[in-house]
Amino acid sequence: MMDDKTLTAQVSELREKLRKWKQIQIEKDEQQEEEEMAKKFSAWNEYTEEDKTALESLSAGYIDFISRCKTERESVNEVVKQAKAAGYKNLDDVIKNNVKLKTGDKVYAICMKKTIALFQIGTEPLENGLKILGAHIDTCRLDLKQNPLYEDGGLAYMDTHYYGGIKKYQWVTLPLAMHGVVVKRSGRVINVVIGEKESDPVFCVTDLLIHLSKDQLKKTADKVIEGEALDILVGNYPLKENDKESVRKGILKILKDKYNINEKDFYSAEIALVPAGKARELGFDKSMILGYGQDDRVCSYTSLVAMLEAGEQTLGKTACCLLVDKEEIGSYGATGMKSRFFENTLAELMNACGQYNELALRRALKNSFMLSSDVSSAYDALYANAYEKKNVAYLGKGMVFNKFTGSRGKSGSSDANAEYVGKLRDILDKHNVRYQFSELGKVDLGGGGTIAYMMAEYGMEVIDSGVAVLSMHAPWEATSKVDIYETKKGYAAFLAEI
Repeated sequence: MMDDKTLTAQVSELREKLRKWKQIQIEKDEQQEEEEMAKKFSAWNEYTEEDKTALESLSAGYIDFISRCKTERESVNEVVKQAKAAGYKNLDDVIKNNVKLKTGDKVYAICMKKTIALFQIGTEPLENGLKILGAHIDTCRLDLKQNPLYEDGGLAYMDTHYYGGIKKYQWVTLPLAMHGVVVKRSGRVINVVIGEKESDPVFCVTDLLIHLSKDQLKKTADKVIEGEALDILVGNYPLKENDKESVRKGILKILKDKYNINEKDFYSAEIALVPAGKARELGFDKSMILGYGQDDRVCSYTSLVAMLEAGEQTLGKTACCLLVDKEEIGSYGATGMKSRFFENTLAELMNACGQYNELALRRALKNSFMLSSDVSSAYDALYANAYEKKNVAYLGKGMVFNKFTGSRGKSGSSDANAEYVGKLRDILDKHNVRYQFSELGKVDLGGGGTIAYMMAEYGMEVIDSGVAVLSMHAPWEATSKVDIYETKKGYAAFLAEI
């Protein structure tokens, strides 16, 4: 009979063998993951000088776009400017003048100055469907409330309500700029951009000094800074000493004298606080871009460029570039994807082409193909536990496709058909577009959605595609120039071939 000491020793030996076996398996798994990652090679070293020149040109245009266009209105204004230069006409003018549209004609339609759709008429009847690039131009920010200005402790503040899904603690002690409009009772619109010029003042949300933060630092990250504490500091100069609310009155005087804005004008104002300053090249090698609002202006800009470039071609199916508002808060409202703007605009377009009836409209929607152009999360080695390495996007590895989105069991997802994915792969390979397939992160951590599911409700083929982003929804986000370039190429290939 085996004594206890011998049995204990054998058990210990078996445990040690099991531990070593598990370690070997872990190392094998890690090696396999590294091999899979290695297969997703970067495109930099394969580019010709012509590719690199085109990449840098696109990146420069993109940096300029996101540096100047920080609100939906600013983005729409820039899109209209570029569209007109490319020969696009306002659909409202087409309707008003009873113009008959024909193959090759290019028109745009605007919804409340925050959403825009561009169309280039193809040779096929519209009921055969369209090829649609759909992205959103709203982004996370702080919005001024309608009664924003107040004074406390000799400091003047403006009250805000944050927009979109943000980590509130990221927005403190940053230089912020005001972008937006104030509409007077007369209907006059005052455009507001304060904080972008060197001579402009900037604004900020204050934070508690570390010396007094003992209790604050015990809070969870979502409570360290409360939503009601995201008020911006706007003044400290009293109009008159020892006068009640003299600092506040001084701010009102400046608003009146310099900007012709009265306190009640904030009732009819839309003013956002966004990070001040221009987007910049990131890294010693300048291979990346750091900028505000890249989710989703990076897909909006690349979609726009691809759409304007398509103007040189005769298209089969009619092409559409659809840039919408309100995606970050669920796509609600008149300017969001859940509105009837796109459907109504398509009906007007078909009517101007002499092709409208209700059944033809339904067929046009059903027979369409769409790339729901939105960003995806990029692998960050500092937070590796959030990702499943075989199914995550990597910076510098090309255009990203998410066959499905959603969260925890694909909830709220639009899941693309395998046949559609196969068709897209063939097109991308034909045009030498580098691409990758990914998920947002580990299955049970969370997830997100896009405008894809709303368009899928018409029965059209839809898949999410776009650019991988680091620090998504932070005040400053990072992208790769390679991914921006490859995504633009992918959108162009889609418009040329689908």
